[in-house]
Amino acid sequence: MERKILLVDDEEDILLTMQGVLRKKGYRVTTALNGREALDCLARESFPLVITDLRMPQMSGEELLQQVRSLWPRTAVMVLTGYGSVESAVEAMRQGAVDYLTKPFDPEEILLRIERVFREQEREEENRRLREQLAREAGKRVILGESPQIKQVLELIDKVASTDSTVLITGESGVGKELVASAIHRKSPRRHRPFIKVSCAALPENLLEVELFGHEKGAYTDAYEQRPGRFELADRGTLFLDEIGDISPSVQVKLLRVLQEREFERIGGTQTLRVDVRIIAATNQNLLDPNRAVPFREDLYYRLNVIPIFVPPLRERKGDIPLLAEAFLQRIAAETNRPVKGITEEALTLLQKYPWPGNVRELENAIERAVVLAENEILGTADFAFLRPAEQEWTALEERTLAEVEKEHIRRVLQKVNGNKNRAAEILGIHRETLYNKIKRYKLEV
Repeated sequence: MERKILLVDDEEDILLTMQGVLRKKGYRVTTALNGREALDCLARESFPLVITDLRMPQMSGEELLQQVRSLWPRTAVMVLTGYGSVESAVEAMRQGAVDYLTKPFDPEEILLRIERVFREQEREEENRRLREQLAREAGKRVILGESPQIKQVLELIDKVASTDSTVLITGESGVGKELVASAIHRKSPRRHRPFIKVSCAALPENLLEVELFGHEKGAYTDAYEQRPGRFELADRGTLFLDEIGDISPSVQVKLLRVLQEREFERIGGTQTLRVDVRIIAATNQNLLDPNRAVPFREDLYYRLNVIPIFVPPLRERKGDIPLLAEAFLQRIAAETNRPVKGITEEALTLLQKYPWPGNVRELENAIERAVVLAENEILGTADFAFLRPAEQEWTALEERTLAEVEKEHIRRVLQKVNGNKNRAAEILGIHRETLYNKIKRYKLEV
């Protein structure tokens, strides 16, 4: 926000004196000798702040205040008055003035009051931008569905959002666990504070530890300066730990301490830091599975699993597919400037029959691919030919266990991209480290 001030007073010496004081402090100042001149200035350019005398010929300060409040409601008005007219200034504040100053004015006092007005305006502007950003994000990526399963998830979000309780979100890859975490934060009292995300599978152990807790200067060879970790950055906000099941035992110990004590030290440091952070974690794994390659501490699990939220796979809420498909189509068509307007009933039936091992993320990717490559305004079954194995294969897929479905899907994607793991991870909508783990788990040959 440019710090511009419009000064209005019929006494030219007062204008010049105030103008000099304010310009020395870096304010851009315009002057007007009466209310009508002031309105002309406001019509030509915007001013965050108007400072006006109350007693002026042609148009009084009270009348100018009314005009400004009506025509430029975001412009703040501060009034000037003599010692004998404080009652008039108080009345002006009742009508919307933000403050008043008495003549003769104290330069230090006027600077303090003006600074206070601008700080408040800048806070309001920042909050307005934040609300608009949240609205844009919510308009693009929201939890959609009318099924009983997804309604239950939405009800849980509403119940836990107002608390500071730790939440563990579980569900398969691609079901929308991050959307759930984001919705909880957006509805919480912390909504105006940071929402910091960390993918625990994306980083090796040593880098993840630095990412979470930060480091001091000289903590290791390349630590040229102090660096805050994600816990510090999320102070008074929310920290979302995605793929929490992939953290190492040593990081589990440190994370447990933060959850218990709300304190930690940066890597290489001795100063204990305290933080006020809400933790939301997510995983697509059974953390208490005794056959896990890397055991997950039970005490940490119970610290995380205070409020469990399970997000159902798409195949268990197929009635939501038409709604999701339409929402994705409209957004992607607008973003890619493609003239696609709808989808046939036959194509929707096809989408509802498909097992969607990649869940909502895979559906979104499929819609994007169809929209970008479409030759007609309405998507038909031919636009989704890439999803259509033989009918008997679909039946077989539906009869298999989830692990078998996932294994088969990953195998098919890897074949299509000739073993390119980075491209396969992109298509599957998962991090490449997660894909490597699944390839190893399922003993897939690449």
